[in-house]
Amino acid sequence: MHAQLRELNRGKQRKTRKIVEKRFAKMKKIISPSDPRIKAKDRAEPKKKKAIDPHEMKIREVPQTSSALFFQYNTQLGPPYHILIDTNFINFSIKNKLDIIQNMMDCLYAKCIPYITDCVLGELEKLGRKYRVALRIIKDPRFERIACLHKGTYADDCIVQRVTQHKCYIVATNDKDLKRRIRKIPGVPIMYVAEHKFTIERMPDAYGAPKGAI
Repeated sequence: MHAQLRELNRGKQRKTRKIVEKRFAKMKKIISPSDPRIKAKDRAEPKKKKAIDPHEMKIREVPQTSSALFFQYNTQLGPPYHILIDTNFINFSIKNKLDIIQNMMDCLYAKCIPYITDCVLGELEKLGRKYRVALRIIKDPRFERIACLHKGTYADDCIVQRVTQHKCYIVATNDKDLKRRIRKIPGVPIMYVAEHKFTIERMPDAYGAPKGAI
């Protein structure tokens, strides 16, 4: 008896659910703008396409090229080299037991000034005690600080924006995504750690010299 009552209740619940679903499944009917029931004054006028004048001068927007680039060669690069460092590069240098400033000079055969942005410093501070060695290294007075005006501590966007505006920097990073983004910006060389030493990429291109000349 109880089992029959339970089955009846279940059947009623299923039926009620189906009715509710059908009710909500119905779409609202929208009156067409051309419906005769709409008064002429309330009807929206159809948008007229602007006639194309064949003699009109067409304006094409082209992104402005930096004045530092002379036939794609960066004239602002030169000793002392200004090198923007990211968090990844500092960590790779520590893992490979490389002195950052000394190895930069060994790589470029010239004086190098490493630059640390506020957001790179913020990223290292967020990483905690594990990266206290990296923090101690970048607080060396030979490392120049660059103040950031943007919100947050995401360094990649900051570095990309900075080298797009100012072509005087070399970017030091081992981050694959950041390297891919920097390669799209003409005239900006990339420094990275490979085989326990610093390597420079795109430097001959930036100077307009043949491969292997630098």
